[in-house]
Amino acid sequence: MKLDSYWTDTATAFVPAERPLPAKADVAIIGGGFTGLSAALAFAKQGAQIVVLEAGTVAHEASTRNGGHVNNGLAVDYATLAAKVGSEQAGAWYRAYDAAVDTVARLVEEETIACDFARNGKLKLAARPAHFDALARGVERLRRDVDTDVELIDAAHIREEIGSDLYFGGLLQKRSAQMHMGRFAAGLGAAAQRHGAAIHIRTPATRLQRTQRNGHAHRVHTPRGVVDAAQVLVATGATRHGDYGSYGYWRRRIVPIGSFIIVTEPLGRERAQQALSGRRTYTTTANLHNYFRLTPDDRLIFGGRARFALSSPASDEKSGRILKAELARNFPQLADARIDYCWGGLVDMTQDRLPHAGEKDGLYYSMGYSGHGAQMSVHMGECMARVMGGDAAANPWRDLRWPAIPGHFGPPWFLPAIGIYFRLKDKLS
Repeated sequence: MKLDSYWTDTATAFVPAERPLPAKADVAIIGGGFTGLSAALAFAKQGAQIVVLEAGTVAHEASTRNGGHVNNGLAVDYATLAAKVGSEQAGAWYRAYDAAVDTVARLVEEETIACDFARNGKLKLAARPAHFDALARGVERLRRDVDTDVELIDAAHIREEIGSDLYFGGLLQKRSAQMHMGRFAAGLGAAAQRHGAAIHIRTPATRLQRTQRNGHAHRVHTPRGVVDAAQVLVATGATRHGDYGSYGYWRRRIVPIGSFIIVTEPLGRERAQQALSGRRTYTTTANLHNYFRLTPDDRLIFGGRARFALSSPASDEKSGRILKAELARNFPQLADARIDYCWGGLVDMTQDRLPHAGEKDGLYYSMGYSGHGAQMSVHMGECMARVMGGDAAANPWRDLRWPAIPGHFGPPWFLPAIGIYFRLKDKLS
């Protein structure tokens, strides 16, 4: 079992051209994940002088440490959200995810990125009978308000979709997609550089110093020197590089939660089809949920919040054993499948489980995708390029308040208690 991301191990990494760090830039982008690369590409196409500052290597955090899903649909229940904020606002946020999947599809085509992009839909699987009842109650409102393509699959027909006896029906959202995250990352990085963006890896932005009172100009400090930028986009997600004075606003609002993934050996086409005949992306409705899909070479990618812990080699290996047992519980016919890969990553979770983007003290930002970021991060990179160009309405999350999480100042000391709470909720549901 290789403790490495399948996505990065099976893709040719994009290594940006080496060049001196510029003294000035129109826009400095902090973070070379999907948000930063997408924004860099959009800005570069406009002819702006762009510098991307990445602490590690391109897209080495959440962008390539996920399950390979490109899903539409909110992370929270649509009907519950609509009751809280109104149908108009909830509908706009739901449609933002539709637009995000479309953005990924368009970029794949425009930049000719070979990343196995396929739009096979997402099936949300009911882990309890009561969960299916909740899906059934909400489907008509979804159809009426925002998504005429959703389809409810009842318990009598769910076995036609999935070779498991654990589920009681599901909700099919047909606009969702999937892709090879490592190959998409390499293609997106190459496209941004090809259009003129300068991407600097192993160059953390350690401090952000405002140089223009009530303006957007900042001096960005790095171990390799400083960059004076007319505008700055912070696209760091849950990472912890840089001083608290520069990044504390976001650290108080984002909880980094570990999510872990295993990948089987190639199962063979017949065995893979018997498990997941629709070759969709799949998520479950449990609080400690699982998510899974097949690869084009018939491996099963199976992930979840196996442990409420952060990623490390020891943590990943423990989580891999838990996930292997959970995979066997879901698919007993695959219990003997060899596990070839296991890895973990950080989810930049927000309290409301919605993305947040805007401006704070002259710094623009977009992050907090809460486990639904592969598509939204790409979309928001483009949106923030428009916002920073003067189109404030291009940000679908512009009116969403983002209060700090009480008692949270950085490391998530409360994760074990959250894990106990959610396990208890799943047992009692």
